[in-house]
Amino acid sequence: MVKFWNSRLLLFVVCFVCGSLLHAQKRQGNIVEYFGKEKVNEVKEGKVAHVFKEALYLPTKRNALNSISFPKDKVFKDFLMTHKTVYEGEIGLVDHSGTAQRWTKIKVDSSSTFNSPVLRGSYVYLSYKSNKEDIVLFEASGHTQAIINGFPHEGDYYDFGYSLIPIKLKKGINVFVLKSGRFPRVRARLIKPKSPVLMTQRDMTLPDLLIGEETKYKGAIRVINASDTWVKKHQIQVAHQGRESISKIPTIPPMSVRKVAFEIPAVEGNATTQNSTLELRLISGSQQALDDQEIAIHIKSKHDKHKRTFISQIDGSAQYFSVAPSSKHDLEDGALFLSVHGASVEAVNQANAYKQKDWGHVVAPTNRRPFGFAWEDWGRLDALEVLKEGKRIYQPNPQKIYLTGHSMGGHGTWYLGATYPDKFAAIAPCAGYPDLLGYRDSFVKRALSASEEELKRWGITPKMLEEMQKKPQLTDMDQMILRAGNPSRTLKLKRNYLQQGIYVLHGEKDNVVPTFIAREMREVLGTFHSDFTYYEYPGGTHWYGDHSMDWPPIFDLFKQRTIPIDSTIQKMEFYTASPGVSATSHFATIIQQQKPLEISSIDFNKEDGVKIDTENISVLKLDLDAMGTSNGTLQIDKDTLEIPSVGKIYLHHTNGSWRVGNAPSSKEKGPHRNGGFKDAFRNEMVFVYATKGTAQENEWYFNKARLDAETFYYRANGSVELVADVDFSGKAYPNRNIVIYGNSDNNSAWSKLMKHFPVQVKNNQVTLDGKEVKGNQWGLYFIAPRQDSDTASIGVVSATGANGMKAIYSNHYLLNGTSYPDLLLFSNGIMDYGTDAVKCAGFFGNDWSFERGEFTWN
Repeated sequence: MVKFWNSRLLLFVVCFVCGSLLHAQKRQGNIVEYFGKEKVNEVKEGKVAHVFKEALYLPTKRNALNSISFPKDKVFKDFLMTHKTVYEGEIGLVDHSGTAQRWTKIKVDSSSTFNSPVLRGSYVYLSYKSNKEDIVLFEASGHTQAIINGFPHEGDYYDFGYSLIPIKLKKGINVFVLKSGRFPRVRARLIKPKSPVLMTQRDMTLPDLLIGEETKYKGAIRVINASDTWVKKHQIQVAHQGRESISKIPTIPPMSVRKVAFEIPAVEGNATTQNSTLELRLISGSQQALDDQEIAIHIKSKHDKHKRTFISQIDGSAQYFSVAPSSKHDLEDGALFLSVHGASVEAVNQANAYKQKDWGHVVAPTNRRPFGFAWEDWGRLDALEVLKEGKRIYQPNPQKIYLTGHSMGGHGTWYLGATYPDKFAAIAPCAGYPDLLGYRDSFVKRALSASEEELKRWGITPKMLEEMQKKPQLTDMDQMILRAGNPSRTLKLKRNYLQQGIYVLHGEKDNVVPTFIAREMREVLGTFHSDFTYYEYPGGTHWYGDHSMDWPPIFDLFKQRTIPIDSTIQKMEFYTASPGVSATSHFATIIQQQKPLEISSIDFNKEDGVKIDTENISVLKLDLDAMGTSNGTLQIDKDTLEIPSVGKIYLHHTNGSWRVGNAPSSKEKGPHRNGGFKDAFRNEMVFVYATKGTAQENEWYFNKARLDAETFYYRANGSVELVADVDFSGKAYPNRNIVIYGNSDNNSAWSKLMKHFPVQVKNNQVTLDGKEVKGNQWGLYFIAPRQDSDTASIGVVSATGANGMKAIYSNHYLLNGTSYPDLLLFSNGIMDYGTDAVKCAGFFGNDWSFERGEFTWN
C-alpha cells in the first residue's frame, strides 16, 4: 500500500531540510547561528571513567515513507527489554530495498568522537564490561535515542553536550545502542559522579538582573540524583552581592535528573551594569551542604536589551524570553511586537537583531528551545505565555499588538496569526513557510527538479525519487489519525487572516525556505485578501542582515493597523480546528464541535441585522455586550432567534436547528479541555507510575515515565514531577493534569482516577465501552477528564502486558507535527508496521463518552 507521504516524516526530507538549514546557518552567521558550536566539552560533574573508542555501526538507507507519529524501528525493538548483544559482521536488518545491512566496526577520531558520513541515521552499538555494579553518568551527544541495557532514554540530537543519564552498571557486559541523527558524529563517555547528588551548570536558564526593578528573579539549574534513593526536602541557597534567598526544590526520583527553579534576590537600586556571580549551594534535607557552584550572571539596565524569566503554567518550569525595550524610557500606551525566532536561533539573538523602537517594545519568546516545536504544540503555548507576560510588564495599548518572525519564526507568524487572529493587528512573516507539511513538500518539489549531481549530494536515489511521486492512498485509519493534526494545517484557517494586515518579506534568492513558497502564499492571499503587502528583497538569500526582519516598511504597516474594538466590527470570519487550541475571536467563542477536530467556522455580519452562518458547531457562545448590538433578534444559519440585548448567551445546535440554552457543564468538552491525547501534557502535569505490578512491569513503567520526563526536559526545557502511584493523592495535586503509566492491575492510582471511565485496561485485556480486546500485545494512549476537577485532564500510557509495553516505547507524542486523537489502541507490531498496527483510533463525544464519539477500527 502506498502511504500518504506528505503527512509522514520523510527521513531524507528531514536530513535535507536540517542539513540545508544548518549549512545556511553556519555560512551566514549572525542571528542565524549554528547553536551546536556552544557544545559542552568540559566535564565538571566528576571524573571521566571511560571513553568509548570502538563501536559497531549499522547503516540504514533512508526510507522515503515512515510515520512521524509511529515510525518503524525494528532494530530498537529487538533491543528493548532484552540483553541482546551483536558481533561484527552480523546482519542487523534487511532494508526496504532488500539489501542486508551488517554491523561494522568504527573507531573514534582524535577528538574521541565517532565521526563519519556513514553514521548519519545509523545505529551505533557500544559495550562496556564492568567488574562490579556501579553508578555512573552516561554522557553521549549527537544521537536521537539510546537504549541502555534494554531500557530507552532520550538522546542529545542537537549535539549540545547536555545529556547526563545516571545509570547503574551491572557486573559484566553493559550494552548501549544509539541512533545517530542529523549529524554524522557521536560521542560517548562514562563519568564517575563526584557525589551522589550534585548540580550541573550544563544548560542553565538565567535572567538578566535589572537595575531599577525591585523584584525577585527565577533561574533554573539541573540537579542530578545519581543514587538509589529519592531526593526530598532539598534546597538551593543563592547568595548575590550581600543578599540571599532559599528555594525548596521538588522531589527527584532515584537515578534521574531534573531541572529545578530557584529564586535570585533583586539587585540594589544603586547597582551598576556589570558581569556578576551567583553563589549556589545545594543543601540536603538534613541541612548538609552537598554541592557549591559559582554562576556567571549579568546586571543590566531595564532600558537595554535583556533577558527575563517566568514560571510556566505548562509544567512549572523556569523559561526565558528576550526584550528589545522601547528607546523611549517613559513610553506609555505603546505597542508590543511579538517576534518569534527561527530554527537554532536563541531568543536573545532574536531581540538583539532589532533596533529599539520609540513607539513599542519587541518581545521574543523561546519556543522552549532554539529549535523547539516550530511554534506549534508547546511552542504555541510558550508564545502565548510570553505574550501575556509582555503585556503584564509593559502595559501596551491593547489595540497595538503585532506579530512577526523569521524562517521557522516566519512559519510561527503564519501559524499563530491564523490560529489567534484577534490577538494581532497585523502580522509580518519573513522568510517563512505557512505549513510544516507544506515546507516538507517544498523540498520534494525541489528534488523533482534537481540535477543528478544535487540528488546524489542529498542522498536521494532514483527509486526514492520515484516513490516520492506516487499518489497517496489513505485508509480510514489514516484519515482519523490525520484529523488530530488539523490544528497545524494553517491554510485550512487562511480566512482568519482577513482580521489582520499582512506584510510578506522574503529574499529573492532564498534557498533555505524557497522563494516559491512565498509566491504561492501571495497567490493564495490574492484570491480573498485586500490588505497585504508582498516584497522580495532583491538578491536576498535566507539571511541578508538584520533587515531580513527588522525591515522599516514592516513597522510602517504595523503603525497603520490596530485591533478593532469589538463593538465596531461589522463583519468577521473565524475558523478553528479545535476549541482546545483556539476557541475565541473577539465576542464569539466556539465551545463544542459536531465533528471533533474538523474545521469549524462562523461568518458574522451585522450590517443589516445580526446574521451568523456556521459550520461544524454544536455550541456557540456570544458576548452581546462586546458585540455591541441592541437588536433583539439573531439569524443563525436558517433559524431566527429572539435574544437579549446584553449579557452572554449560549446557542445549541441540535436536530438540525439552533436554540438558546445554558452553558455546557464543565465536565463536558470545551476550550478548557478538548483532547486529543497530547493535550494531557500541560497544566503542570504530574507523571504517576505503577508500582503494584511484577518487577518487570514496575521497572518498565518507571523507566517509561522517566523517559517522557527526560524527553520533555530536552525538547521543551521542561521540568516534570514523577510520583509513585502509592504516593499519589488527588488533594495533593489539585487541578493539575495527571499522566498515568500502567493499568488497573498494576497502578493503584487507576481506581482513584479512572474507575468509571468507559475505557478500562488490565493485564491481557482492553475494554472499550463494553467491547473486549484480549491479549498481552496491546498498547494504549488516551485522554480523559479528571472527574475531581473542572479543568484538568488525565493522560493514560498503558499496556496489557510485556509485549504491549514494548509497543508504548515510541514517545513521539512529545514531538511537534505528530497526530494523536483522543484514543489510540495499537499492537506491538507498531515498530514493524507503523500505523498499520493501530487497531482503534478516534475521538470521544462532547460528553467524553465512547458511544457519542467517532472511532475507526481495523
